[in-house]
Amino acid sequence: MAGNVRSLLRTDIETPDGVYILTLRAEDLSSLYPGMVRYLLHLTKGDEVVGTFLTNTYEYSPTVPLDAETAALQKSAAWERELRENRERFLSVVGKRMPRRPFTLQPADVVVVQGSPRADGNCSIMAGWAVEAAEAAGKTARVVYPDDLSIHPCIGCYRCYNTGTCTFDDEMGELIHLIVHASLLVVCSPVYTNTVPGGLKVVIDRCQALHAARTLGARRAMPAGLLLAVCGREGLSNFSCLTSVMEAFMGNLGIRPAGEVLADGIDRVRDVRLVEGLEERVKERVRSCLLSSPLRP
Repeated sequence: MAGNVRSLLRTDIETPDGVYILTLRAEDLSSLYPGMVRYLLHLTKGDEVVGTFLTNTYEYSPTVPLDAETAALQKSAAWERELRENRERFLSVVGKRMPRRPFTLQPADVVVVQGSPRADGNCSIMAGWAVEAAEAAGKTARVVYPDDLSIHPCIGCYRCYNTGTCTFDDEMGELIHLIVHASLLVVCSPVYTNTVPGGLKVVIDRCQALHAARTLGARRAMPAGLLLAVCGREGLSNFSCLTSVMEAFMGNLGIRPAGEVLADGIDRVRDVRLVEGLEERVKERVRSCLLSSPLRP
């Protein structure tokens, strides 16, 4: 979705060890968000990129006495000054980046996000059925519990639209890695006060970094998405508050909706295992999704 790119400055800086080139460009991202512009400051020497600074207009809230273009121009001036006056010290720090935490989990064909904070509840039972169906079909499966992960809530800083990665380096990065390498994403959720539970909402919000990555880089195919949900009250209309959230979540990430299995009236039944035919409906839906979803590399 990147738009036109315009050059704002180019400065050739002569030093005892050669010529460094400082460039600043503005990239129009207004097709993504109204008025969004990303500023890209690069310091190069020959073919080597020595340092990079990225910022965008949405990082700066109304009460911040600075704007993105001014920040980028100030950074450019500071880099030029430091390179001329304290070259060795400046070069020793300008290109350093803290390494992000490595991924430790193997990707699976089916990733099940069990969104209920009750690890032994009805959503966990349905998640287990999904895993059984996947394994019976010869596929690998992994259940993820958002409430067991260390995930910082999204703070709406929009820095992910600079690099495609979140400013927070926590376990959400690994969950995104699992999602993009899966063939099928299964989300299990109860209706919680007319929406999804808090832990699941944190995951949904933090997936904005995945949206940014897909916007700024290659748009690889995403998995199919299946919703398994329960609610206490009777009537499928009670799920509308939840399904609207999931439709927006999947649509934002390019996840192909693959249907839903909804179990209402659970306050009276208490145990989804007592709902006639529900287990088979879940397993059949998973099997059907896997048949129509190619394995991902």
